[in-house]
Amino acid sequence: MLPPYFPKQISRRVMLVTLAAVGACASVPDFGASRRSVIDTPRGPLEVYDDGPAGGSPLVLLPSLGRGAEDFDELTSQLTAAGYRVIRPQPRGIGASRSYDFNPTLADLADDVILAAQQSNLAPFVVVGHAFGNRVARMIATQSPERTRALILLAAGGKIAMAPEIEEALVRSFDLSLPDDERLAYVSRAFFAPGNTPEAWRNGWYPDVAEMQIGATERTSVDDWWLANSLPVLVVQPMQDVLAPPENAEILKREGGDRVRIAYVEQAGHALLPEQPRILADTILSYLQEIDFQVA
Repeated sequence: MLPPYFPKQISRRVMLVTLAAVGACASVPDFGASRRSVIDTPRGPLEVYDDGPAGGSPLVLLPSLGRGAEDFDELTSQLTAAGYRVIRPQPRGIGASRSYDFNPTLADLADDVILAAQQSNLAPFVVVGHAFGNRVARMIATQSPERTRALILLAAGGKIAMAPEIEEALVRSFDLSLPDDERLAYVSRAFFAPGNTPEAWRNGWYPDVAEMQIGATERTSVDDWWLANSLPVLVVQPMQDVLAPPENAEILKREGGDRVRIAYVEQAGHALLPEQPRILADTILSYLQEIDFQVA
């Protein structure tokens, strides 16, 4: 069953936006001191960013719908400063990560992340999935629980439908043919809490990647990934999130029991990362200490 968070009409409309926006995406930015590698896989090259001490306890960060690893730049700095190692696989279709030549499911996306973790010689890791990335994170937990220590889900949806006007704003956020300021107004409406500037997300949109990811969601039952096996889960829930409203976190908590915790963040929407970076980093670091996920 297709989660209402990704209505089928969004897939069709994002495809039209993609055709209008070919070649409009910015190149992958320089992450400074990041160790970059391109690993060979049966599905083609996959680009991976690797930050922090090689012996640090490993975290794997997965970005939002149609966006790249650069969204985690500031959070990565906070986590590596605390001694953690941070791995960021770049979604296929961005940078050196080759697009799929078939129609993937969420299981295929999860397989890529697991392979990247294996080739990076990671011990059991914590997965941090933002928005769409939370689906892939939960699929990783389903497929490879032995490799996964815990999940941290940022702005995690899946079961509660968005309002029609929010759906419209989501679609228009990916329409790179729109005048920049007009499109940014849609970004603000869909992704940011009232009063927060969306400027940090003016760029970095990949409609073709979003189309692929929405298709992967459509081809995967929500029941295959929703409960994240039986692993510990922290949901960092923005209180002003209109794409993945707080009811999603509450359903997961009710169904998952005591292993699921919720940390509510005020003055934040679905974007979360650029809106409350300090609170987010502190919340994640506190949870890692609580589950005794220690740096080396």
